[in-house]
Amino acid sequence: MYSYGIGGQERKLDNASEAISDIPLNRTLLVQKLTTNTPLRPVVVEGLKTPEAVFAHFKPEVSVEFENAQGGSVPEKLHFASLGDFGKKGIISQSNFLQDLASETDDLQKLLRQLKSNKILKTALENPETKVAFLAAIQAMMDELQ
Repeated sequence: MYSYGIGGQERKLDNASEAISDIPLNRTLLVQKLTTNTPLRPVVVEGLKTPEAVFAHFKPEVSVEFENAQGGSVPEKLHFASLGDFGKKGIISQSNFLQDLASETDDLQKLLRQLKSNKILKTALENPETKVAFLAAIQAMMDELQ
């Protein structure tokens, strides 16, 4: 009969290794305090069996300040209700500032792809005279939009 220990993955206990598997080398473990209120002493909470239950009980949140292009600060508060909230999409979905930056990044990526794939535009930008005319036309369109 094998005796097993509780760990990251179930492994047979023998005297040569621990019951908890090592974190693979291609992974990173991040540990951070996600609440502003530090308890005076540790509190034991029983009955929390899933990560969602832990998030629902402790309601972790963190206040962050982003710096905008003008150098000003943009304060926001991020809430975490599941493990998915720690990913790129989860954090961006909570922040209006990051949503604006992601939208701007997507637009610039589309423009870059267009510049790389459009041969007519590429040849127009290689000639200094047509490049100046093209930039003047874009500036005129921007002025019209404003």
